[in-house]
Amino acid sequence: MGVRLARLLVAALAPWALAAPAGAGSSVVILSTTTSTQDSGLLDVLVPRFERQTGYTVKTISVGTGQALALAARGEADVVLCHAPSLEKRYLADGTLTHRRLVMYNDFVLVGPAADPAKIAGATSAVAALGRIAAAGARFVSRGDRSGTHALELALWKAAGVVPAAPWYIESGQGMGATLGLADDRRAYTLTDRATLLAFGKRVALTIMVEGDQRLRNVYSVMEVSPANGPRVNTGGARAFADFMVSPEVQQIIRTFGVDRHGRPLFVPIAGQHEEDVAP
Repeated sequence: MGVRLARLLVAALAPWALAAPAGAGSSVVILSTTTSTQDSGLLDVLVPRFERQTGYTVKTISVGTGQALALAARGEADVVLCHAPSLEKRYLADGTLTHRRLVMYNDFVLVGPAADPAKIAGATSAVAALGRIAAAGARFVSRGDRSGTHALELALWKAAGVVPAAPWYIESGQGMGATLGLADDRRAYTLTDRATLLAFGKRVALTIMVEGDQRLRNVYSVMEVSPANGPRVNTGGARAFADFMVSPEVQQIIRTFGVDRHGRPLFVPIAGQHEEDVAP
């Protein structure tokens, strides 16, 4: 009788066992990511699929890359998806993050008003274009939020030998979508990832001025947060999400994401590739 009862209990519990996240102390995975992945709409497609397949529930925190990595360092996230390679590698070096894997790339572009007051349209060098913007005192809106986009922008200004300042330099302190809106309103230039520009394209009248510069490469990586960062880090959930992002199924979704609405994909999948081989 005892054996039969045990078998009945196993049979009754089997469906729940299949739905439960394997090896996880918690069923919630906290994803710290950039506003560009959220604004593009990609996570709206991928997160529900991940939840259905694994039984985990994802809590997404969408902020600038600097903030996303800071959350990880405090043990307030389980997995990170962002796009600031030099900054990411510092966190890998100190053990805050582990298992960095490339996921996808797109590119940054310099955009501005059709009137193009700094006459940068068609320039092949982003650094030279920023030099012209500064020389003309033309308005430029910066995210100013320690994001990956902001970090690249500051590096470009430095390469141009320019310390940007008011009144022509404006910091939004917001994500990419809001920054594009402000640049459009002020008839200003800004630096944006192409995916967010395409997603917001019909809401703003900004024109691509500079593209194709190797410096404008925009690589996204997924990294797991080290369990040493705090007792709440869900290592099982982090690994499951990271594995999901580089899986063939998800890479194929990324390959075609955006084609139906924009006529071109918003990202290029690169799981398994080496960073030096990735070009915009």
